[in-house]
Amino acid sequence: MPTRLKDFVTTVVAVVEPETTAMVTAQLMRQHHIGALVVVDTEQQAFPVGIVTDRDLVLALMAEGLDPAMFTAGDIMSVELVTATPDMDVMEAVTLMRTNRLRRLVITDDEGRLVGIVTLEDLLELMTRELAALASAAIGARDREFEQRR
Repeated sequence: MPTRLKDFVTTVVAVVEPETTAMVTAQLMRQHHIGALVVVDTEQQAFPVGIVTDRDLVLALMAEGLDPAMFTAGDIMSVELVTATPDMDVMEAVTLMRTNRLRRLVITDDEGRLVGIVTLEDLLELMTRELAALASAAIGARDREFEQRR
């Protein structure tokens, strides 16, 4: 049975509103030890409208010498938000991330409400466990054959 995103999605997602200053956005990332915040609609905070990453902060503000207190999450967020559904197969998610060159997928329900986030690291951890289990099976098969042929 294929693994679905809902099986391991992170459901507690740090969010900001578009009006949140870039300085506060950066402080929240540091406080929560994360590299991205989902930007949600100000009135209906369940609906994602963008995402701000640590890279957005560095490239849009820091590298340009701009004051992060003068800009907002809405100013620097990625607005072409690529989302996935909880029922999406992991390999579909990998393809979506590869095609769109993403490190994170925002997970939304059928109505477009935020339900979680999946990161490249989450997928790598899952695939590493699966590969380790496969390697263990291969070693077990080799050992079984060796014992049978003694």
